[in-house]
Amino acid sequence: MKYEIKISKVDKSRVDALDFNNIPLGTTFTDHMFICDFENGQWVNPRIEPLATIPTHPAAMALHYGQAIFEGMKATLDSEGNPRLFRPTKNAERLNFSADRMGMPDFPETLFVEGLKQLVALEKSWIPPQDGSALYLRPFMYADEPFIGMRAATHYKFIIIASPAGPFFSKRIKLWAERKYIRAVAGGTGEAKAAGNYAAAIRPTELAKASGYDQVLWLDAVEHKYIQEVGTMNIFFKIAGKIITPKRDGAILDGITRNSVIELLKHKGFEVIERSISIDEVKEASNNGTLEEAFGTGTAVGIAYIQEIGFDGDVIHVSNESPVGLDINNTLNEIKTGKIEDPFNWMVKVENERA
Repeated sequence: MKYEIKISKVDKSRVDALDFNNIPLGTTFTDHMFICDFENGQWVNPRIEPLATIPTHPAAMALHYGQAIFEGMKATLDSEGNPRLFRPTKNAERLNFSADRMGMPDFPETLFVEGLKQLVALEKSWIPPQDGSALYLRPFMYADEPFIGMRAATHYKFIIIASPAGPFFSKRIKLWAERKYIRAVAGGTGEAKAAGNYAAAIRPTELAKASGYDQVLWLDAVEHKYIQEVGTMNIFFKIAGKIITPKRDGAILDGITRNSVIELLKHKGFEVIERSISIDEVKEASNNGTLEEAFGTGTAVGIAYIQEIGFDGDVIHVSNESPVGLDINNTLNEIKTGKIEDPFNWMVKVENERA
């Protein structure tokens, strides 16, 4: 189905005021946003317009009952200066998976991708050219119907905003294995990219940071020993030459970068095992010298190299180097920027004369 997206442009872009070598994290936004409304059972009026605040009724159901989901993705420039998207259809599929879990309507995947392309084409000058930098894209959906009552909303907004971003972590990171608080349990919303999942993580993350750690390493909700994921990423361990990552069990986010890294590792000849792995196993591997490295994967962070894990008052030393993680990071970045061949057909070039 072909969608007609109305475009209204700003009179003058603000991009000239941005220092691309010093981009504030998450506080700078581009000139435009994509918006679409759900009413009377269908998505209508797709449009791109100048970024602005959105009037919201104080009874908007997302504020009271939490029907809000989002995605995270990036646009990069190839060697010829063309914008490229990384696996956008996967984000569209996951958004609809989250929508289904939260009782929200599907958003047409073709419109999702077309809206991204049109917006990115319009905001091309906002894409940072530096290595490791990108234009971060945030598609999200929320219930804007004004109603006080426990049911699925009948009115929603789908919006895409964009924010230039530099590298997320510039140093090796330290994780805190959380034993009191939990992130998710099978049957809950852990597999959905729901806003409330992240709200529940804020307090324990702040406690971890106050103790000198960068992120929380979440453990399972039943025995508090099996590793799930990190606050902003999935996690991989290299133990005795094999790559191990926690299996998806209904409580772990289906990371698009995670899936891509698994494919890339196998392509490079590594044995990748998806299974339950306990914090005790990781500690034992550190003690006996078989824990060779660990790294996190996610859209925002890319590949984050892990140096140590705090656990029950002890410190589990991981490694001072991450040769596999570094190689995967470099390969992913080179695929995203077109410096090397994309054997997986992950990249989608943005070509839009109209924008």
